[in-house]
Amino acid sequence: MRLPPRYRLLMLLLSAAVWADVLDAQIPVGLFTAEGNVGRAGGSASYDPQEQTYLIAGSGQNMWDTRDDFHFIWKRLSGNFILSARARLLGRGVEEHRKIGWTIRPSFDPHSAHVTAALHGDGLMSLQFRRQAGGITEEEKSADSLPNADAIIQLERRDGDYFMSVAQFGDTLVTTRLSGVSLPDTVYVGLFVCAHNDTVVERGTFSNVRITIPAPKDLVAYRDYLGSNLEILEVATGNAGVVHQYTGSFQAPNWTHDGKALIYVQEGRLYRFDLASRSPTAINTGFATRNNNDHVLSFDGRTIAISNHAVEDSGASVVYTVPATGGTPHRVTAQGVGASYLHGWSPDGRWLVYVGERHDEFDIYKIPAAGGDEIRLTKTKGLDDGPEYTPDGAYIYFNSARSGLMQIWRMRPDGSGQEQVTNDGFNNWFPHISPDGKWIVYIAFGQDVAPDDHPFYKHVLLRLMPIGGGPGGARVIAYLYGGQGTINVPSWSPDGKRLAFVSNSVMP
Repeated sequence: MRLPPRYRLLMLLLSAAVWADVLDAQIPVGLFTAEGNVGRAGGSASYDPQEQTYLIAGSGQNMWDTRDDFHFIWKRLSGNFILSARARLLGRGVEEHRKIGWTIRPSFDPHSAHVTAALHGDGLMSLQFRRQAGGITEEEKSADSLPNADAIIQLERRDGDYFMSVAQFGDTLVTTRLSGVSLPDTVYVGLFVCAHNDTVVERGTFSNVRITIPAPKDLVAYRDYLGSNLEILEVATGNAGVVHQYTGSFQAPNWTHDGKALIYVQEGRLYRFDLASRSPTAINTGFATRNNNDHVLSFDGRTIAISNHAVEDSGASVVYTVPATGGTPHRVTAQGVGASYLHGWSPDGRWLVYVGERHDEFDIYKIPAAGGDEIRLTKTKGLDDGPEYTPDGAYIYFNSARSGLMQIWRMRPDGSGQEQVTNDGFNNWFPHISPDGKWIVYIAFGQDVAPDDHPFYKHVLLRLMPIGGGPGGARVIAYLYGGQGTINVPSWSPDGKRLAFVSNSVMP
C-alpha cells in the first residue's frame, strides 16, 4: 500500500531525527567516532587510554537472518582498510552464539547489507555477510575454531574483496576471502558485541586495536612513504601500545642503555625519542645526514654505529661510529670497497658486523670498531643479512636465503659452525637476541615476498622463540602492517621485558 504524502513526510522526519540524534551524540571512544545501538539493543563502551584497550557491553537478540541487533563503536572509512584487534569474550555467558568482532556496513539500519567477522561464544569464527538490505545473512566459516581464547581478528577490504584473518593469539593467521559483495565506498566500521539474547548483556574486551589504511597500488617504494607508528610491546602479555605517530617515515627503533629513550632514523637523520615526555629530538651526526635504518648502539650504550650514504662513495652506504650524545662521525669501512650495512656490535665493543655488497654478492663481514681490515664470515651463494652477536659473544645470528627461503642461521664469531635455526614456510629476517640471551625475536614475511626482499608495507608477524629452539618452537607476538623499517635493528628494552617496533598506515 502506498502511504499518503503526509505519512511519507512524517516517516522521513522521524528517520532524520534518529540520524540527527546519532550524529549529535558523537562522543569519541578511543579511535572511534562514537558508540551506539543497531536495532533493538542496549549497551555501553569505554576506553582505557593508558592500556589502549576497549570494554564493550551489548545486548541484542541476534545478528542473523534479515536483521541485526548489537552495540557498536564506529567510525566512517572509505577505500581500502585493514581492521585488526585482539578480542576476548568475558565470563561464561548465557548463549553459545553470543558474538564479538568487526563489522562493516553502509548504515545503522538493522536490515543493512554488511560484512562481519564474528567470534562466537562456542569458538566459531564466521565471516557473515548480507548482500543487500533486507536480504538473508550468509556465512563462510573459518577453518580455525577459537574456544575460550584471545582471538586475533582481522577484517580487510581490498579493492572490493573482503578478507577475514583469524588466529588464537600466538598462532599464525588463517584467512577466508569473500568476493561478490558490493558495499558503498564510504562505510561505517567498528567493533561490536551482541548477546544473542534480548534479556542479557554480554561483554568483550579488545586490545591491540588498529585501523590501517594500506599503501595504494601506485605507491613507488623508496620514493613514496606511509605514516609511521612507534609501538612498544610487552613481551609477556603481547599487548602493544602506540607511543608516537608521524605522517611520514621513521624506522628501526633502538632502546637506549638506560631504558629512557628510543633512537630511530627519520628521513636520513637520527632522533632520540624520550619516553617520559613523548617527544623526539634530533641527534647531531655532523655531516652524516643520509643515514639508512641500520644503526646500532654499543653494548655499553656510549656509541652509535651508523650506516650513512656517503657522497664521496657515490652514495653507497658506509659504516661510521659517533658518540651516542652526538658528534663528528668516524669512518670505519674503507672507501671504494662497496656498500656496507651495519647490524651489530660485539659485546666487548671491539668488532662491528655488517652486510657488505662485494662483487654483486651480499655477505657478512666483521671489522674492528676503530677501523681496519674487514674479515669475510660467509661465502655461500645467496643473500646473507642481519648479523647480530649474542650477549655472551659466543655466536652471531643472521638470516640467509641459501636454503631457498630466508631463514635464521647462526655461526661462531670467526664464521665457523654455520647452522640453520628456523625451518618453516615464512621468510624470516633480522634475529634480535634478548639481553639475557634466552630468546630471539624476528620478523616473518609470507611467501608472497621474494626470499631476498624485505619490502615496506606488508602483512608481517613478529615471532619469538627460545634461543635453543625448545618445545613449541616459535610463536607470534605481534600481527601488524609494516616490513622494512619495522624491526631492522636490536630493539629489546634493557630489562628484556619490552620490544619497540614500527607499524605503518596512511595518516591524515
